[in-house]
Amino acid sequence: MLAGYAGKMLFVNLTSGTFEEKGLTAELARDFMGGYGIGAKVLYEMMPPGVDALGPENVLGFVTGPVTGTKALFGGRYTLVHKSPVTGGWNDANSGGFFGPELKKAGFDAVFVSGCAPNPVYLWIHDGKVEVRDATHLWGQDTKETWSALIEETGEPKVRVVAIGPAGEKMSLLACPINDGHRAPGRGGGGAVMGSKKLKAIAVRGTMEIPMGDADAVMEINRQFTTNMKNNPGIQGFSTMGTGAGTPASALSGDSPVKNWGGVGVVDYGEEAALKLGAAELDQFKVKKYACHNCPLGCGAEYVVKTGRWPLEQTERPEYETSAAFGSMMLNSEADAVMKANEICNRYGLDTISTGGTVTWAMECYTNGLLSKEELDGIDLTWGNGEAIVAMTQKIADQDGCGAVLAHGSAYAAKKWGKGAEYLQTVLGIELPMHDPRLAPGFARTYQYDPTPGRHVKGGLGFMQMHGAGDKYNYENTGQLDVALTANTEIQNCAGFCLFMSMGRVEDAERKYVEAVTGKPFTAEDKLTTGLRILNMRQAFNLREGLTPKDFVIPTRSVGKPPQTTGPVADVTIDSDLLGENFFTHLNWDMTTGKPSLESLRKLGGLEDVIKDLYGE
Repeated sequence: MLAGYAGKMLFVNLTSGTFEEKGLTAELARDFMGGYGIGAKVLYEMMPPGVDALGPENVLGFVTGPVTGTKALFGGRYTLVHKSPVTGGWNDANSGGFFGPELKKAGFDAVFVSGCAPNPVYLWIHDGKVEVRDATHLWGQDTKETWSALIEETGEPKVRVVAIGPAGEKMSLLACPINDGHRAPGRGGGGAVMGSKKLKAIAVRGTMEIPMGDADAVMEINRQFTTNMKNNPGIQGFSTMGTGAGTPASALSGDSPVKNWGGVGVVDYGEEAALKLGAAELDQFKVKKYACHNCPLGCGAEYVVKTGRWPLEQTERPEYETSAAFGSMMLNSEADAVMKANEICNRYGLDTISTGGTVTWAMECYTNGLLSKEELDGIDLTWGNGEAIVAMTQKIADQDGCGAVLAHGSAYAAKKWGKGAEYLQTVLGIELPMHDPRLAPGFARTYQYDPTPGRHVKGGLGFMQMHGAGDKYNYENTGQLDVALTANTEIQNCAGFCLFMSMGRVEDAERKYVEAVTGKPFTAEDKLTTGLRILNMRQAFNLREGLTPKDFVIPTRSVGKPPQTTGPVADVTIDSDLLGENFFTHLNWDMTTGKPSLESLRKLGGLEDVIKDLYGE
């Protein structure tokens, strides 16, 4: 038994309705850790290049990490992996809650799904037992209804479910699966891939213990976290109000994009509007605190909204990204509209970042006369109009009228309708997240050149710069630190950690936890090498799909071309080209082809199949 792992992976073919268990080898665990590390390696081996992302040959993986489900704090995440129907390249998105830990306790480190079922199905995994069950009766239900139905059907009150809603069933490219009612591996169209396979849900229940190499060492690191977090006002504030605690400040500081990336928070939005969407204001609806598996922070909350335009019996506090996407991005300060849009996305299974970005794009097109009221089915989609925002979000969820086009994202809609491309804020078709590179330039490189583009959780210089560290507008010699921070985040993500573990301020916690959980040495050099091996594996997947750096183009607005004339980031223009060149140079990747050098691949080890494909050796 591998300490830190269940030791098995499940491979399901929905076309034939069969499945196979395979052991997780010590070599695969050592070289690729877990999460999208193991995911990228397995999909690279299983899938030929050029497959239809919505066809049977695309493989959909749900992959945990070594700390997932163990007693290590913050170890509650799993990763969804697949070829993206949005970008045409590699995709990974991770999620917290309880599904990942439960999957592992049910006996599997990962589930990989290929093929397409003739009729809707769900997987039922219970302490190592696997069934492919009919889900025809669940088709059409939303994600929360599906969870409730599977609690009753399995007879397990503690069953954990990841499910698509109607958006995924209809293969919206904005669709994502939802677990625990509101947690989502949101980006890149994973819900559409599930829908294409007629996989409604995976239900898991497990009682197995995950073995740990050195339980005492794990508990000692836990104690360091809890000691550091106790009586820390900043951490306690975040614990109480979650990611929404800083929403107002971000809208005014230049962190949040405003008015489809063309506005200035302090000018176009203002403090009064920003404060209305902060958790300090929204928590009047709070009825219960929510924490993911083994999390000492507990940044989530459940709400009940009893009055107003859209009463909600049970809903969840919008996360920062959601509040910014449906708030400052649209010049909207109507909190009830944000909460209703969030609930629609959670129930139908929609990525709030891309859905918000798509509605915002349509809003600017409408404001500037490119889309008429008739083309938008009579919706007066003006800046800040909460009624219109909710109506358009519902149309996207139902794929009704214009929503049938907008349900596939802003880039798809611009191409389909033949207009509005100048207002797109996308990289390779995926809408940008809610952190502005003009405030933290490192995000420009991450958004543009990470093998999973348009993500804020992929490491690099961005978060460090956002919090005021370093000479952020000096674009020289950024490569070494950018690569080191990226490699560190690869480990954090693939091990199964939440990025908020950094708030516990335990130095080198990821490495120490992995070493303690697995019971094997994991040096600083191992950490860097493993992180870089995973990064190169993701890059190799894209190269095999024919993607090169020239395909990854960042919107000019997001990098200050032209620069803003007022506000916190006035006169800022980012040299994103130089940031990219520095990153590629330090990685020994060719800036034109995107290929890693043969020497660098050999040095990392474990990438023989990539070397053979790229260099014929």
